[in-house]
Order: sequence, then C-alpha cells, then structure tokens
Amino acid sequence: MTKKRPQTSAVPERMERPRLYVQLADHIARFIEAQGLSPGDRLPPERRLAAELGVSRATLSRALVALEVQGMVEVQHGNGAVVLAPALQETRPDPALSLAERDPVEIARAREAVMAGLARSAAAHPDSSLRLALLDADGRPIRFSDTWPCVRRLAGASLLADLDDLLSQAAPLEDARVSAERLAAVARAVVVGDADAAAAACAHLVRV
Repeated sequence: MTKKRPQTSAVPERMERPRLYVQLADHIARFIEAQGLSPGDRLPPERRLAAELGVSRATLSRALVALEVQGMVEVQHGNGAVVLAPALQETRPDPALSLAERDPVEIARAREAVMAGLARSAAAHPDSSLRLALLDADGRPIRFSDTWPCVRRLAGASLLADLDDLLSQAAPLEDARVSAERLAAVARAVVVGDADAAAAACAHLVRV
C-alpha cells in the first residue's frame, strides 16, 4: 500500500518587484551620473521626458518625487527638475535646535496649519494628470511615505515647504497606521481638486 503524501498549501512567497517609478528613478539617477550633469543643469521638460522614456507623466512625477526626497534634484514649478549638489543634503541646519524651547503642542498645530496650506495648494494644481501621481495603478493612494513629498511638490509653494522642513523634526507625523489613513484622505481630496477637504484632512496628522 502506497503511503499518501501529506497535502500542503504552502507556496513560495510572492516575489517583490520594484515599482515602475522606483526603477524609473534609478534609471534617471544613472542618466544624471552618466551624462555628468552638474548642479543647476536641468532635465528635459516633463512632457518630453515622459514621451522619450515611454512612461506616463504620473509615473515620471512619482520618480522625480523619489529623486527629490533623495536630494538629487529639485523640481521647480514651471521650470522642471534641476540637478542639485550632493552637499546640499548635508548643509541643511537642524530645525530642532531653534524650536527646542517651544511648546510641543504649539509646534504641532503650526505644522498642521502649514500642511493644510500645502495640501490646499496641491489640490489647486492646474494639471490634473500630475495630481493623479498620488494614486497607484489600481487607483489607490500611493504608499504613505511617498504621499506627503508628492503633495509638497504639487503645491509648488517654496516658503510653505521651507516651513514644513523647519517644523518636521520637532513635530513628526503620527504613527504609520494613523498617517496612512489620514494621508490617504489628503491624497483623494487633492486628486479630485477639493482644496477644502485636502486642508481639513491634515487635522490631527501631527504627533503631539
């Protein structure tokens, strides 16, 4: 009598593949290095760059946000992406130093007000295709760690972004679960162009 082999439902773990915008960001980074681009040099306009790379502007926008977070480029509203000097990441002052004596609740509320202003500006962005960069291929908000940099980029408001930088270390966002839920609400409001809802969704985003 042949002994039956035990049934099992075990399967190999699903392979994790880098998202397209992550691959695209790496590709653009290699291009910048290979071409020997210097600080201040500009990448081609987004519409042309997306066409030449064979990707959507939304995917390109996500890739540029990733590069901006890494400090490789600065995306200037209306002027495209500008290559940055590597040292710029290291020379930024520590924002916590000037805020050490402030009331944490006051700092948190100040950052929420700044974030509301950025979200409102992002929702008013004239190019709806760029606002769609906040959604993934399935129409869901992108991962929360990418959402806020993308909102800031869409806002195109350098003073508010500088203030957000100043306050971010002293007033970080809530834990990942809370941030993910609230930033998803911000993303959805920005995508449909609802500035009031985008600003309102920034309430209670900051840890007190």
